[in-house]
Amino acid sequence: MPHPLASRVTGPVLLPDDDGFADEVAAHNRAVVHAPEVAVGATTAQDVVETVRWATENRVPVTVLATGHGARTPVTSGVLLTTGRLGGVTVDPATSVATIGAGAHWTDVVPVADAHGLAPVAGSSTGVGVVGYLLGGGLGPFARSHGFSSDRIESLTVVTGTGQVVEASADQNPDLFWALRGGGAGFGVVTEVRLRLVAMPELYAGSLFFDAEHIETALRGWLAWTASADPGTTTSAAIIGFPPFDAVPPFLRGRTVLVLRFARPGDEAAGEAVAARLRALAPTLADTVGVLPVARAAEIHNDPTDPGPSWVRGIMLSHVDDDFATAWLGLVGSGAQHPFVAAELRHVAGATGVDVPGGSAVSGRGAAFTLGLIGVDPGQFATTMPAAASTVAEAVAPWTATEVNPNFAGTGTPVWDGATAERLARVRQAYDPTGVFA
Repeated sequence: MPHPLASRVTGPVLLPDDDGFADEVAAHNRAVVHAPEVAVGATTAQDVVETVRWATENRVPVTVLATGHGARTPVTSGVLLTTGRLGGVTVDPATSVATIGAGAHWTDVVPVADAHGLAPVAGSSTGVGVVGYLLGGGLGPFARSHGFSSDRIESLTVVTGTGQVVEASADQNPDLFWALRGGGAGFGVVTEVRLRLVAMPELYAGSLFFDAEHIETALRGWLAWTASADPGTTTSAAIIGFPPFDAVPPFLRGRTVLVLRFARPGDEAAGEAVAARLRALAPTLADTVGVLPVARAAEIHNDPTDPGPSWVRGIMLSHVDDDFATAWLGLVGSGAQHPFVAAELRHVAGATGVDVPGGSAVSGRGAAFTLGLIGVDPGQFATTMPAAASTVAEAVAPWTATEVNPNFAGTGTPVWDGATAERLARVRQAYDPTGVFA
């Protein structure tokens, strides 16, 4: 018997026994397996409206899935509303504003923007969904030079918990606009976003690779360098244990290395002058830092693009010092025993510390660094990695910020400051009074 929603929407309505159900509900993070009562693939904004209205009428929770890069908890009840079919990207070169559908990935936006000599302030991985990334704030390889990605949102089209279509901007529903710029999920279903792009005609970027014997020297040197770093330069340092797989470049197979990522919008001479101090930290195993077309900015981090299981825990740091370096290296440095494939520090601050006019709900503006632990062995997800992450969290407590950004929380819990959290709760109640959004 068809589900009641089948007569109300134009997109597919799938039950657990239907062909295509598993593919429809699959998250990019394969460690999270969704099993909702019904899946609805929205093809229009009206499909979203009808789904939300039906769910509200029947007191059924709705969860939204775009790509599922940040999936944390399996959905086991209610409606899973997928937005992947709500694509489309257009750019108005006169205003440098892109209109982006809810199902678009950054890989959809980058070439359209590049055709007009523009670029989005996107994340390190361009396969991530645009809307989900922006709702958390978004910290990418241009964090210090350009701030949080959500700072460039001009407006959003949203289906609220009452099934109404509203616009959120500085002039329309400004309280909702404030919340959607960094406040995470639960306020409605965003069907479209208007995002201001930037001109970035030149970019000096790439990665420096330091072999195991130089990890400590390079890491301590980099952390010291960040204290007076060029505010236009964004860097991060990841200690990565590369497996001996064919997919890994030969020079990295089976090695533990420090990968120091570097991104500085601007001309080659200025970029080279800034990068020189980092190149001088220690002998490099490889050096890919140089002039890079901004449309290829994803090559800076070179994140994996294929779906697969992953486990992530994130923390934000208020500051670092040499004692922190000692603690960090003892936990995840060369020779340390831990279950993570990568342990990463990202230097933020800079432009991320400056809020937008009118304010936003972004969490973590006061942080100087993000800390991330990444695992890929599902056999260690349940107990080994949580225990190891707790050990790390305890050890770095003296340097830990009070806030945790939702984009970086992973299996942890996002945390906003008290006043922001209270205001977010009021906005959520106003736009989703029955709590339909799970």
